Amino acid sequence: MPNKNIFDVVLLFALPASGKSEVRRYMANISPEKLSEEFHIGDNLQLDDFPYVFMMRRIDEELLKLGEPRMYYPGEDSFLDGRDWATLTTLLNEDYYDMINRNVVQCDSAAEYLFQRLENAAIKVGINPRLTYLKPEIRKALAEALEDECRKMLDEKQAAYPDTMENKTIIVEMSRGGAVGSTMPLADPFGYQYTLRHFCPEILEKAAILYIEVTPEESRRKNRERFDPTNPGSSINHGTPELVMINDYGCDDIAYLRSVSEVENTVTVKSFDKTYHLPIGVFNNMPDRTTFLRDYPEKWDKDLVNDIERLVKSATDTMWANYRK
Repeated sequence: MPNKNIFDVVLLFALPASGKSEVRRYMANISPEKLSEEFHIGDNLQLDDFPYVFMMRRIDEELLKLGEPRMYYPGEDSFLDGRDWATLTTLLNEDYYDMINRNVVQCDSAAEYLFQRLENAAIKVGINPRLTYLKPEIRKALAEALEDECRKMLDEKQAAYPDTMENKTIIVEMSRGGAVGSTMPLADPFGYQYTLRHFCPEILEKAAILYIEVTPEESRRKNRERFDPTNPGSSINHGTPELVMINDYGCDDIAYLRSVSEVENTVTVKSFDKTYHLPIGVFNNMPDRTTFLRDYPEKWDKDLVNDIERLVKSATDTMWANYRK
């Protein structure tokens, strides 16, 4: 029987390098019984939009090599079309459906399959076709250059499907924000307010938000420290370009959304002609409480672990108090 004591979906939100991966690592190293009973989180299944961000940048890199203009980014900066923030969310919606239904795709070219997904998701949010209009010889060369990476990405996605969704919590990880000095509310297409409207109803009906709070200055500091240039595609060790940190993650709108929500300790989302009140809990990671979790678990300091446990439990208790109401 399904466990009614757990969240179905947790949206794990934070500025880049704020501690999302470390918190997930902590959860992965406590017993399933404790995770369920004390934090209302079942066996973790993960969805993350970073692999798509990385592949968009890889597409641009390969297009330049082929003598073609960039398609997604002008350089080490923000999206050329900011609506691609919603493209990413649309792709996560698809990943959610695929995981729930254990949809296994057989395709001759994983690169071409990803290209079509990127194109269709962008069209859904109002962006005109881009990859579609590449010259056939350019598209063929682009697909050949990226095939191995796209195949690995597809294989890893499908290998993560569970045998059953019982007692599972899907954790959807992402960062959203706006430029340094922005006023609230953030204008579309920036911030969580814009992104939340693009989640599918099936996610909005089942989701609660766990928000890891740090200052933008702390986010930038940790982003610089974590970057491993030998592993730029890693979800843990990748570095976000400094211009993006300033222009896209110089602030975020979670505090604003909490302050104007119709229900305390929730974020109000109006989408699909419905109103959703997503429960939210906040884990304050200032000063930095999570970096030690990158080390081997046997080296973790017990007092620091107890501090993490107390703060995460406080956040998930707040989320649970408004869940399934």
